[in-house]
Amino acid sequence: MDSLYKSDLFTIKQASEWASQHLKKNVTASNISYLIQYGLIQKKGINGTTLISKNELINYYKSYNGNRELDWKDRLGEDLNWALSFEQYKESETTKHVHRLHPYKGKFIPQLVEYFLDNHTDKFKKDLYFQKGDIVLDPFCGSGTALVQANELGMHAIGIDISAFNAHISNCKVIKYDLVNINDEINKIDIALKQFLNKSHTLEFEEQLLKELYEFNNNYFPVPDFKYRVKQGLIDGDKYGEEKAKEFLNVYVKLVKKYNIELLQPKNDTFLNTWFTKHILNEINFVFDRIKKVENIHTKKILSIILSRTMRSCRATTHADLATLKEPVTSTYYCAKHGKVCKPLFSIMKWWDTYSKDTLKRLSAFNKLRTNTYQVCFTGDSRNIDLFNAIEKKNTEFFKILNSKKINGIFSSPPYVGLIDYHEQHAYAYDLFGFERNDELEIGPLYKGQGREAKESYVKGIADVLNNCKRFLADDYNVFLVANDKYNLYPKIAELSGMQIVNQFKRPVLNRTEKDKGAYSEIIFHLKG
Repeated sequence: MDSLYKSDLFTIKQASEWASQHLKKNVTASNISYLIQYGLIQKKGINGTTLISKNELINYYKSYNGNRELDWKDRLGEDLNWALSFEQYKESETTKHVHRLHPYKGKFIPQLVEYFLDNHTDKFKKDLYFQKGDIVLDPFCGSGTALVQANELGMHAIGIDISAFNAHISNCKVIKYDLVNINDEINKIDIALKQFLNKSHTLEFEEQLLKELYEFNNNYFPVPDFKYRVKQGLIDGDKYGEEKAKEFLNVYVKLVKKYNIELLQPKNDTFLNTWFTKHILNEINFVFDRIKKVENIHTKKILSIILSRTMRSCRATTHADLATLKEPVTSTYYCAKHGKVCKPLFSIMKWWDTYSKDTLKRLSAFNKLRTNTYQVCFTGDSRNIDLFNAIEKKNTEFFKILNSKKINGIFSSPPYVGLIDYHEQHAYAYDLFGFERNDELEIGPLYKGQGREAKESYVKGIADVLNNCKRFLADDYNVFLVANDKYNLYPKIAELSGMQIVNQFKRPVLNRTEKDKGAYSEIIFHLKG
């Protein structure tokens, strides 16, 4: 390895070995290839071999090995607990097994939940708050991260969420499935969908369009040279890209006419009609009709999650705007994210197939870790739900445990003030599946803003939740709430709920999105009665 430090140029394998030692964490060859592909470092070729400049790698990684930690502490305060950044984990670890069954805005990573629930102590976490067999409550359950981690750690868990679809996602993550039955039903749907597609020209159209795009992009957006030139400021990527996108549009229009492709719906009166092309929506409805006929109720539920995940990836928008929709896109366009001309989707087949296989793989992985414990998420208002009554109706065995020992504590991430509309992020699923929406009961939704009235309503809402949940907690409970409290609302929330903030853990939140990697932190408030 010492010889590597003397080299000026690395192969991809050598670069991964050097970076792993330099950063003191595992950096794979795929990680290095990603940097080349996205123009973050330049590919240098000698006799057909891909080589990388050591100096470029050093400059790229200069924020690591303590420099980023020092910079963030300078911006966010010396009380920043870098141990809670979990920067040593790769994305595949922070989205392990069922945690990535379905996209969800605003969820915390499983390692954060595990840190406070498991049986370890360190210089920051000096006490144990939970143990195996305990019952954990998440009154803002979201996509069920706390429920899944409680299961892994041998704990029971109860979730509550005002959003019916959020509760659906959460419950689907912890169900014990018949994987053979799921695979059989997926295969049946695959066969039927392919037969359905053979009756249209959709696949022929996409195949020809992809061929034309491949040739065009290879000529005008060579990989990785184009992205590197954009990163270095040698070319205005947006201006050049828009010019070329207009040039390719003529090819696209001719293919649409040739294959008689229908684009947006004649009416945009619903989310589905606004954000899905007619071909896509026809396929979605076709698959959904097949799912409704599945007899195994658990299989039917997980198939609906696969279809919802597929739908999200097939909306008529650009790749860059998939998380936050701006306006429907039904033609080819310059994609700054990928540095080339991209296209909207015209069939769900690719993503349905991808997510079906991925879901089976994730469920199988979780099966190897899961414990024989109870987890359930209720659709309801955490400000007034009667948990004992709800559990008694749902699961008598779980109720016996709950009645004998009560809930040991809470681990949850309440919504932030004016940040996300939790129903709207899954509007496509509500439209298709017919779940009842309770937007007006959300606490701190985006549509109410961040003004004085919104903040006051938020404080009262969170305090009301804690006051209601206290009725079901054991005497010596522990409450952990994850929040970016930039408005300093939680001291008032604690006061109104009759609790005290006994500790605060301030953690850096790294690489939240591709567009926003600036210094950002959140606080885990530890409250007791």
